[in-house]
Amino acid sequence: MPLKSAVSSEEHSGAFVRFLNIVERLGNLLPHPITLFAMFCMAVIVISGIAGYFELSITDPRPLGSSGRSEDGLIHVVSLMNAEGLRMIVSNLVTNFTGFTPLGTVLVALLGVGIAERSGMLSAAMRSLVIGTSKRLVTLTIVFAGIISNTASELGYVVLIPMAAMIFHSLGRHPLAGLAAAFAGVSGGYSANLLLGTVDPLLSGITEAAAQMIDPLYTVGPESNWYFMFISTFLITILGALVTEKIVEPKLGKYDASEAAVDLSHQKMDSVSALEKRGLKAAGIAILILSALLALTIVPEGAPLRNPETGLVAGSPFLKGIVAFIFICFAIPGMVYGKVVGTMKRDKDVIDAMSHSMSSMGMYIVLVFFASQFVAFFKWTNLGAVLAVSGADALSAIGLTGPLVFLLFIMMCGVINLMLGSASAQWAVTAPIFVPMLMLIGYAPETIQAAYRIGDSVTNLITPMMSYFGLILAVASQYKKNLGIGTLIATMLPYSIVFFIGWTLFFFLWVFVLEMPVGPGAATYYTP
Repeated sequence: MPLKSAVSSEEHSGAFVRFLNIVERLGNLLPHPITLFAMFCMAVIVISGIAGYFELSITDPRPLGSSGRSEDGLIHVVSLMNAEGLRMIVSNLVTNFTGFTPLGTVLVALLGVGIAERSGMLSAAMRSLVIGTSKRLVTLTIVFAGIISNTASELGYVVLIPMAAMIFHSLGRHPLAGLAAAFAGVSGGYSANLLLGTVDPLLSGITEAAAQMIDPLYTVGPESNWYFMFISTFLITILGALVTEKIVEPKLGKYDASEAAVDLSHQKMDSVSALEKRGLKAAGIAILILSALLALTIVPEGAPLRNPETGLVAGSPFLKGIVAFIFICFAIPGMVYGKVVGTMKRDKDVIDAMSHSMSSMGMYIVLVFFASQFVAFFKWTNLGAVLAVSGADALSAIGLTGPLVFLLFIMMCGVINLMLGSASAQWAVTAPIFVPMLMLIGYAPETIQAAYRIGDSVTNLITPMMSYFGLILAVASQYKKNLGIGTLIATMLPYSIVFFIGWTLFFFLWVFVLEMPVGPGAATYYTP
């Protein structure tokens, strides 16, 4: 019996790997991602023209007076295949590119990271952390750090994911497995966290407005999902580590350094020398001083980097300008380290480090130009909103009233997330449909929001609509030249599948079996 079970397990494992190989091959048949985004732009223009000609529209679910809601209460598809569309495209071509938030965030952050990397600080710090550490603990730590990094906004995308690839490579493991583990934590575990992040008040505000369509006095606080998201952090950490070690890393196999598109000779795993230890100590002192200075601008009541209107950290200049602190907190310790160990003796060394970090971003910048146009075109035409509302209406038409409705709801949110990459944009459109609908059949808005956050997170890993997908692709291409979009999607698909199944089952266990609240004072069922 054990032998038969083992053979069956191998057959199933082999079948799944073959499935991933098919996904990879089909994905890699697609044109280069840059060409693909250019084609997407053309497709949006043509489709919007056809839809506009037939005056395609759908009822706007947002309440009267909501921002962006038209006077006639309809969401109209806006055509770009006319004179007005041509003027919009030509007039905004540059600003679409320069105003694309991930572009500036990535480039500014990497200026600081480049200093820390070229000085040798990151390499020494990583070696001091991982030498002697077990393989499993490294993987768990990277996934966990990815989830926690969401508290600091873009930190995970621009710093942790590239660093995780470097750590795995320096340990003799496949760098794309490290990248995948970090990406799974940062993006797949987007809604899970031990602390409340910037997304919590954003989503709760949208949920509250939607709930008040049914109950004008209903309130939803930022902490409404904290219990569930706190526990989910450990669930996603374990699932992410298991997928990395049992599926992704074995499939990738042994890494061949000849596949790299850049020189990886500096990513080695030698022991940390006495001089490097002195450099790390000096850099650590610099970080402590910076942290103390930063605390003075945030912690005291009335501090300059708190929200000037509310006095809180939420919505504060600190959170809005987090990329500036990423730059400073890598650049200054990197310079201190370089001064101590002798890798940065002059200002020219610092400038060369920043220039080198930018030289590897050429492909990303070109990709962002076309991706930013596609995102802007898609937004202008309202195609995403129409598709989202249509899908939500189809789900509501099924008429389920039991807990099983949440399974379809989570699936629907995951599919919509493939088209609308922004959590707030997606929820702003769909919450006015789902929240009232599910409240009317007896479920509380806090529980509905918790379910939404699962669907919104698990497909982040496999959609090019996710803002930082281009950055992940650019980092991965450094380790495997001519990497296709299909390879990246096939690598991340096991995480999406396992996270969807595991997180959804945990939601049903937590809410309907254990009957635990999703947050402090949060109800599971709604009673008018």
